[in-house]
Amino acid sequence: MSEKNRVLIVDDDKHIAELISLYLDKEGYDTREVYSGRAAITAFKEYSPSIVLLDIMLPELDGYQVCREIRQIGNTPIIMLTAKGEVFDKVLGLELGADDYIIKPFDPKELIARVKAVLRRYDSKPIESPKQIVYQNLNINQSTYVVTYHDVALELPPKEFELLNFLAQHPNQVFTREQLLDKIWGYEFMGDTRTVDVHIKRIREKMPYSDNWSVKTVWGVGYKFEVRQ
Repeated sequence: MSEKNRVLIVDDDKHIAELISLYLDKEGYDTREVYSGRAAITAFKEYSPSIVLLDIMLPELDGYQVCREIRQIGNTPIIMLTAKGEVFDKVLGLELGADDYIIKPFDPKELIARVKAVLRRYDSKPIESPKQIVYQNLNINQSTYVVTYHDVALELPPKEFELLNFLAQHPNQVFTREQLLDKIWGYEFMGDTRTVDVHIKRIREKMPYSDNWSVKTVWGVGYKFEVRQ
């Protein structure tokens, strides 16, 4: 790496945080460890990390609250670390803006793979002259990752943007959840199809209506960006 990616590690278990840091350091990343929710917010502003590894069970502010506050500041990728395997916890983290999750105990090699995959997706933004997809009251700028909806600029988290952008590039074409997982998250993603549902729900909440287009559920199949003439 010409410039090291910075990883903010947030976990109240110092042993786990140090272990994660050790593995990431060996892979060439720059790391910083903090052990509470409030320290995470302060470190995020000072350290400007490339990605955040965020535990859920934290003192002062829990991981969900930290995720919410980070999302109010910017779109830095977040991987949630949790010992909880319940679907509710996974979905809540994704709804708040997390990009991925990994359940403890985890294989360090899997964690490294997840970090690389998320950063690779995030760093793949186009840098050439702006390209845009335009529909009524909707403008998707593929260079800046900004969506303008009813003249209001929305900075969507990377995968929300990529999902909307992909569907809008293929109007009226139906994609299964498995196809969308493969296209947007890639084969390395270890999650399930519920991840797609969560991101579609978040997109709809931010862009709830339009006269001539919608992100539509095709029951029993998947989703499509429906354009009505």
